[in-house]
Amino acid sequence: MAQALLKAVDITKSFAGVRALKGVSLEIMPGEIHCLAGENGCGKSTLIKVISGVHPRDGGTLEFDGKPMDKFSPIDAIMAGIQVIYQDFSVFPNLTVMENLALNTELAAKRKLVSKKRMRQIAEEAIAKIDFHVDLDALVGSLSVAEKQMVAISRALMFNAKLIIMDEPTTALTRKEVKALFDIIMKLKAEGIAILFVGHKLDEVFEIAERFTIFRSGELIATGKIADLDDQKFSYYMTGRRFRNESFQAQELTQQPVMELKDLTLDGYYEKINFALHGGEILGITGLLDSGRTELALSMFGVKPATSGQILRNGEAVSIRKPQDAIAHQIGFVPEDRLSEGLFLTQSIGDNIVISEIDQLKTKSGTFDHEARQKEVDRWVQELAIATPDANNNANTLSGGNQQRIVLAKWLACNPEVLILNGPTVGVDIGSKHDIHMILQKLAREKGMGIIIISDDLPEVLQTCSRVLVLKNGRIVHEAPAAELTEQAILDHMM
Repeated sequence: MAQALLKAVDITKSFAGVRALKGVSLEIMPGEIHCLAGENGCGKSTLIKVISGVHPRDGGTLEFDGKPMDKFSPIDAIMAGIQVIYQDFSVFPNLTVMENLALNTELAAKRKLVSKKRMRQIAEEAIAKIDFHVDLDALVGSLSVAEKQMVAISRALMFNAKLIIMDEPTTALTRKEVKALFDIIMKLKAEGIAILFVGHKLDEVFEIAERFTIFRSGELIATGKIADLDDQKFSYYMTGRRFRNESFQAQELTQQPVMELKDLTLDGYYEKINFALHGGEILGITGLLDSGRTELALSMFGVKPATSGQILRNGEAVSIRKPQDAIAHQIGFVPEDRLSEGLFLTQSIGDNIVISEIDQLKTKSGTFDHEARQKEVDRWVQELAIATPDANNNANTLSGGNQQRIVLAKWLACNPEVLILNGPTVGVDIGSKHDIHMILQKLAREKGMGIIIISDDLPEVLQTCSRVLVLKNGRIVHEAPAAELTEQAILDHMM
């Protein structure tokens, strides 16, 4: 039997008395694609940092390539053949591709003078390893997310990597880009390089990984072959909860549409979009990245006003040229990037919740009503089950799922009749994803809200929406009840 490349046994780690890892173990074979999964806060990131030398472990043993690893630094880990590609890729956006690729080599060689000819040669050799075509003189900050990831992978391979750890590598990628990444991963596997794929998207895990390890609350819950796993087991191991995979059925719909689009067009992005949204239903809009779906969402909220056509609210044409117009017409919008567009991360959870209704939280004399504010904060923390010991803590102290609940609370506090969500569960773990879906279904059923979910997560669209529109090249190419569709049928229309 082949010797394990990485063998971590009974690893423990605590921070300020809080046990982040409670005796977890992980074994990876050479050339294996291994999935490490678990909800946010389960200990995945802590173990990665222990393996890569960022955090010293408190207990347990760690071996790599047959050698014990004691008191080692990140540089030692890199020289041993361990590379980590974090979610932000750890690239320098203000430097060129060539400089990002060659800088570490130049520093490792302790060169005093930089040779651009030598740096270009190093960079060319690096991208050739994965057949990556890119302008070496382009600033990394100008590249797409997928291209930045390829730069990070190319850089990782320059130091004879034996194990590459990819932390949530598909979070911001399109379906096409995910396929390209998986092709690269399979190529690395063929060269004998092991991949630790950290993720929680079921379809991707089943597609790419051979074995899995799942953590929950700092403990090892299960490990084994992917072939022995199914959706239900995966979700249960991750969360300790059993979910019923039932699609949403719209019940009592409003007779009059709460929103209608008539021949809505944004030149260069989409044209002649027509649909009616009724209160009580969840409408899914899906398509590839260049289908116009995101721009359509931005137009409905006034960020990118349409160039022609009409938007109607409750049967009356309205002008939505800026977000304030949309808010005035009781339209809420949850953006795809909650970190840069949806939250004030360094402000408190409470302030983020009430920011959209700040004008309503004033006394008759014009002063701020702190008691009313606290009631609103307490209400939404409880109603959306935001997991925090103190709503005065900053928003950046929460997991992705709880941050998304804050964004939801912010808009729900405004009592919208229409709620548009662009990628509502991007970067959210399985448990929080399920909870967010349940919240949206409850809003549609009990509050009669008209909800639009824009997503390329097809299982999400099929399970959460009652009706689906498929966009391609800026036009609606198919419309059907979600119950009558399959993932493959949607893909056929998208492609």
